[in-house]
Amino acid sequence: MKKVIIVDDEKSGRTLIKEYLEDHKELILVGEANNGVDAIKIINKFQPDLVFMDIQMPGMTGFDVLEHLHELPTIIFSTAYDKYALKAFEVHAVDYLLKPYTKERFNIAVSKLKDISPSQIVPLANEHILSKDSFPDRIIVEKGSKYVTLATEDITYIEAYGSYSKIFDDKEGYLSNRGISQLEEKLNPKHFMRIHRSIIVNLTAVREVSKYGKSYILILKNNEKLKVSRSYANKIKELIL
Repeated sequence: MKKVIIVDDEKSGRTLIKEYLEDHKELILVGEANNGVDAIKIINKFQPDLVFMDIQMPGMTGFDVLEHLHELPTIIFSTAYDKYALKAFEVHAVDYLLKPYTKERFNIAVSKLKDISPSQIVPLANEHILSKDSFPDRIIVEKGSKYVTLATEDITYIEAYGSYSKIFDDKEGYLSNRGISQLEEKLNPKHFMRIHRSIIVNLTAVREVSKYGKSYILILKNNEKLKVSRSYANKIKELIL
């Protein structure tokens, strides 16, 4: 059994999906929303396996909703605007239903679920979040077998992990599918600083700075210690008044 939520600002759209769902007893409807704000609340509350998500809604698009979710479900987008089709497929949505669609087309979308894992929508959320002009408040990270959003203000430091990155908060580490240089470009430089070719630190997480030869050691608020490489020492020195 899979928990399902429907998000569509039009009642007729929600009604149609509920009608088509009747042929799929393994999909259990647990809630619905007619706007992005309510969608965020209900999805975070019920943590469904699947969300049928309208894209164009007043105030907040379906793409915007994704960056506010604590845990990412599988997404099937639906919309009356075909201009979103290319973007939806490029960012690895399970499927894209262009309104009006038939029951047969709906069934094709549902049939794809058996071959899809939640990890395939991670590029969807990350591409949307990281493509914005402003610095993101949250990013998508891997937590065990799940994918969750992490507030950037909670990050203590980031460490290179091969072609990926490992992101740490006060409690644990998370895997990001982005390289450390890519993350450096996207995070607010007022708070995040490269202190080593393989480490970025959140300056707000630093409790004190100690001299270490010709460089420094940063002591974080959680008592972890990070060595600043000599090639980045001047960046720390500039902060010392």
